[in-house]
Amino acid sequence: MFRNLEAEQARFGMTNQQVAEELKMSRASYEHKKKTGKFVVAEISVLCKMFKCSYEYLFATDVA
Repeated sequence: MFRNLEAEQARFGMTNQQVAEELKMSRASYEHKKKTGKFVVAEISVLCKMFKCSYEYLFATDVA
């Protein structure tokens, strides 16, 4: 759903398991949230800090 999130995760060389551990959740929960986009504010904050990106960039969606 969020290409930039996927790209930054790859750029940092992090697996879904590693990101999930940083967010203190299971890998399956993280993967589900990536698909649905249902992150809470605290999780978004951690991801933005971890990948050194703004919310607008990290969670940009494609406009067709």
